[in-house]
Amino acid sequence: MSEQKAKINRVLIAGTGSGCGKTTVTCAVLSALKQRGLDAGSAKCGPDYIDPMFHRSVIGAPSVNLDTFFFDENTLRFLLAKNGGGRELTVIEGVMGYYDGLGLTTVRASAYDLARITKTPVVLTVNAKGASLSILAQIKGFTDFIPESFIKGVILNNCTEKVYSALAPEIETRLGIKPLGFMPHIKECEIGSRHLGLVTADEIADIKAKMRLLAEQAEKSLDLEGVIALAASAPELEFTPISFEKREPVRIAVARDRAFCFYYEDSLDLLREMGAKLVPFSPIADARLPENVHGLYLGGGYPELYAERLSANVSMRESIGRALSNGLPCVAECGGFMYLTESVGGSPAVGFIKGRSFDNGRLTRFGYVRLTAEKDNMLCKKGGAIRAHEFHHWDAEDPGSGFTAQKPDGRSWPCVHASETLWAGYPHIHFYANPDFAKGFYEAMLKEKHRV
Repeated sequence: MSEQKAKINRVLIAGTGSGCGKTTVTCAVLSALKQRGLDAGSAKCGPDYIDPMFHRSVIGAPSVNLDTFFFDENTLRFLLAKNGGGRELTVIEGVMGYYDGLGLTTVRASAYDLARITKTPVVLTVNAKGASLSILAQIKGFTDFIPESFIKGVILNNCTEKVYSALAPEIETRLGIKPLGFMPHIKECEIGSRHLGLVTADEIADIKAKMRLLAEQAEKSLDLEGVIALAASAPELEFTPISFEKREPVRIAVARDRAFCFYYEDSLDLLREMGAKLVPFSPIADARLPENVHGLYLGGGYPELYAERLSANVSMRESIGRALSNGLPCVAECGGFMYLTESVGGSPAVGFIKGRSFDNGRLTRFGYVRLTAEKDNMLCKKGGAIRAHEFHHWDAEDPGSGFTAQKPDGRSWPCVHASETLWAGYPHIHFYANPDFAKGFYEAMLKEKHRV
């Protein structure tokens, strides 16, 4: 297909480091825009699942991931245009510190890398707690570190009105950066965390009330008109569209509840575009798999937190075990893979994969990887490869050996249980990282549909 251009109003909210308040500021901006009646979309830089779930709770629509490690540059720009098309603006949340990328000394896969590839204007979030004029030195360091930083504005988080009123004119006159307001510390809007980061949005009973408070504060202390104008200043995106042949329909059972909630929305949309109907179900609450399905998708999440309830649902465990034994095609990532082992933290699980899952007490095989198939399997032939991500504290007695995972620094290990009907392991994959893997899954489901 020929190259296209699209005017996508967009802004990236970056930060000086993890914990500086990027998610708070992003949700405050999205909440306020929604209160104003604007049709705003959202996205997350990098592979994280939890922040997009907060965005979704704010805007009521799926938030997507834009990852410069997973995708080539055209795919990245296409996905931004695809999801931002028709919206008044798209707010992108950065990852870690603005320049933090793969390893310790590269900007690859950083928020800056995304801004560079998409030419997106950036608002830098700075934690102002315990500092005053030194904040300017910090901002100057970020804007000068790379000559074309794309940083056009700054928001001070954990800041008082008095401090902001004094610093804002200094930021503009000394640094030539647009001050776009401040956010004070709001105790009522604090969000808890656990071993994999923030708790999920669905676990916070008063999430809507928290978002309303953030919206009210944003209207008082953020320059929302300035943020909107900055987004409108973004240049056109240039990309070659990506499309997929429509196939005969299949039905995929997709586990979606508090135990299994980590999915890349664009991956699911890709399957829909190919012709799949996604049928949500709950391994916690439902008695069995949905009827007449041709595939099963068990995403990541927190099965360890719901292990007793998952274990107590014997009929569901047996239903899944029977289906897999009968050859139902299945993709199971991280938490979904754990659920298929014999036990999760001592609680009996499906038992289709031998060995137990256990808490390793620390991040295990964490980070970006490149997966290469060691044998023919449902998703690809031997030698087939896809970029992926691992993020888990738990481990399994048998993590599989169908693929080899290799980190950018060269370290490698075996992973994934892979067969003609199964792909189950700790890595998370995004089908847009290699659409042929989605096609392999779809072909297996078509065979299942027509099996006599």
